[in-house]
Amino acid sequence: MIRKLWIGISLLALSFLLFSCTKPEYVIEVDEQLEAHILDDQFRTYYEIFVGSFSDSNKDGLGDLKGMTNRLDYLNDGDPNSGKSLGIDGIWLMPIMESPSYHKYDVADYMSIDKDYGTLEDFENFVDEADSRGINVIIDLVLNHTSMYHTWFKQAKTAINAGDLTNPYIEYYSLVKEDGKEPGKTYYPFAQDYFYEANFSQTMPELNMDSLLVKAEIIDILQFWFDLGVSGFRLDAIKYVYLNDTQKNLDFWSWFIEECVKINPDAYIVGEVWSGDALIAPYYANFSNFDFGMSQLEGAVASTANAADAVNNYVSYLNNYRNMIEDYSENPNLTPFISNHDMNRSAGYLNVSDYRMHMAANLYIWSYGTPFLYYGEEIGMKGSRGTESTDANRRLKMLWGDKDTVIDPVGSTYDIEKQTNGTVKDQINDPNSLFNHYKKVIMIRNANPEIARGTYTPLTFTGYFTFGGFLSTYQESTVGIFHNTGETAITIDLSLYTDYTFTILRGFAGKGVASLSNQFLTIDGLTSVVIK
Repeated sequence: MIRKLWIGISLLALSFLLFSCTKPEYVIEVDEQLEAHILDDQFRTYYEIFVGSFSDSNKDGLGDLKGMTNRLDYLNDGDPNSGKSLGIDGIWLMPIMESPSYHKYDVADYMSIDKDYGTLEDFENFVDEADSRGINVIIDLVLNHTSMYHTWFKQAKTAINAGDLTNPYIEYYSLVKEDGKEPGKTYYPFAQDYFYEANFSQTMPELNMDSLLVKAEIIDILQFWFDLGVSGFRLDAIKYVYLNDTQKNLDFWSWFIEECVKINPDAYIVGEVWSGDALIAPYYANFSNFDFGMSQLEGAVASTANAADAVNNYVSYLNNYRNMIEDYSENPNLTPFISNHDMNRSAGYLNVSDYRMHMAANLYIWSYGTPFLYYGEEIGMKGSRGTESTDANRRLKMLWGDKDTVIDPVGSTYDIEKQTNGTVKDQINDPNSLFNHYKKVIMIRNANPEIARGTYTPLTFTGYFTFGGFLSTYQESTVGIFHNTGETAITIDLSLYTDYTFTILRGFAGKGVASLSNQFLTIDGLTSVVIK
């Protein structure tokens, strides 16, 4: 009896010890200043996901739709004031349609889900679950080329070899004979004496966007996906539909957005124009586009976060860029980001332990429009192409730190030992982790709708390099956003720089703290603040 009692007590003690060693999930307490003001519009915080590397539900090593659905509460638990989840309210899925490649940017069937990822039913369930949490879902739509294994391409080849030159599929692609080749374009032998245009890869033939039949197919594709519940599309490589012909590209995308809004008047479209700001700007006449000038090591965000450039210059850049875009779009929804699936991951050039990654998050998430995070960015995942001929090293498995069986994509060679910033499991319980920093930054953004939607008034702080900021006014409410990218605290009399009177500290994020006394703002190094 005594022995049984002793065993029972020992087991109880062991259970208590194990329980006490498990830290509870860190929850950010929501007060009046942090309470979310969620507006159901297109100004959101998006999260880009490469499905194949995100979460594996069936233990085959490949990420899939069910795995992603299982992880939705990590991204958004449906309560913007819970203080638990990351808090994003938009998801961009990289290509999910049937494709022979791991990246799936060569579509073989536009009205399908690749079997590696699941089924259409899985997708509908994912969209429904996302919607129940207030998350909009957009998907990658790759239109300027297809896979060479697409039925359209195979039918066209069969027809030409059979001498059936009236076959409608022949006009689906950019096909020419030797004397029809245009300088600067790339062609490959097709059938008989015909060549097909393929500027990205031999396996990716270019569609003929002058064809009314192709345009009719596109309308059917749009209808199909809108019916399944998507909120819109991320458009791949939109300046390449008509290679080296900007005006024809603009005309085509004008037609495209008109067809989208016929089906869904609230469609959200964002395009990829990987070019300088002046070349991106005209495409804003039709829809939002990614702001590449903000991204990568030499971009405006990283240069400022690393204190290689002045905060005043960053504020000026934001203002000038916005003004340039407004020449083409009256009320643009800008799209800042720091990295994506085609780029080296940002934690490779923004040091997490030095809080440079934290400052980058502050700088771009607390700016105009709709910021896009790249999956794993919030935990400081690394990955770079290096000398490899594939981008697989930029699309590595999500580091959950639990029993998820997802593995790195085909062709990846990145050494796991280089992943020095930890996993979700490592960070989710740590109040000082990068994950919980991102969570707080997004919460402050959601609590202050002026940040994303407002009219900006840049402030110039002469004599300061690592301090700066601006005002943002939306519906007669104004907030001030200020950053200190230096190592030491700064106290500044704001009344010397603006007539606006601040009375409320709405929130701060970074290495230190901030305080407001009358018009004197004190802000620690590597910290940002929102005041009102």
